[in-house]
Amino acid sequence: MVDASDLLLLAEQIAREAGELARRRRDEGVRIAATKSALADIVTEADREVETLIRARLAAARPGDGFLGEESGAERGSTEITWVVDPIDGTVNYAYGIPHYAVSIAAVAGDPDPELWSVQAGVVFAPVTGDLFRAARGSGAWLGADRLAVSRPTDAGALLATGFGYDPATHAGDLERVRTVMPLARDLRRAGAASLDLAYVAAGRLDGYFERGLAPWDHAAGALLVEEAGGVVGGAPGGRPGRQMTIAAGPDLYAALDTAIYH
Repeated sequence: MVDASDLLLLAEQIAREAGELARRRRDEGVRIAATKSALADIVTEADREVETLIRARLAAARPGDGFLGEESGAERGSTEITWVVDPIDGTVNYAYGIPHYAVSIAAVAGDPDPELWSVQAGVVFAPVTGDLFRAARGSGAWLGADRLAVSRPTDAGALLATGFGYDPATHAGDLERVRTVMPLARDLRRAGAASLDLAYVAAGRLDGYFERGLAPWDHAAGALLVEEAGGVVGGAPGGRPGRQMTIAAGPDLYAALDTAIYH
């Protein structure tokens, strides 16, 4: 039986090292390596270098585990654990010098498919602020010595966050979705790093979050943080966070967001 606390400790150690490498490379200057899904969807040399470091550290510590990373793809392991990694979540922020980016590392059990897996441990580390959000299944979500809890919006409305895809063809739908949820909102944030949006929901810095188009590495660690902080994470397909939709909030706000988005 895998001990989630051991997985969490390993993820913390590696995330700190990876985050320091990302921060150092940002200080040295960013080089764009390629574009991905669209011209605006970039990958830097640092993304690749940081993921290589994370993958090497995990392979050394747990050589039988699988790996699913944004930059280097998937490799099924011989154990029940797969590591799901976004080396620099918020690459466009990173490239522009906006200090809102994070290293996201999650350990999932079972089939390495977000519709089927069970996230056991997750870390979201913001190198610039030093915030390291962490959770192990059944042990709560934490920032330092503080246990995290999702917020309860007031009558002033909910502070919500969202994001938009890189494909211009999707923007009209994204903006229409914003229109449908604004009656619930006191204001809206669009910061550009899904893992941190989810971590902020867990920490009560945001009341709720919704976004279409997330990849597994965008939400794996952050979803566990929200759940362990007493929140609800869902979406589509299959009622779980995914490409079609991710929604995260406290229970009451989650229900209201789900209704606004789907009905």
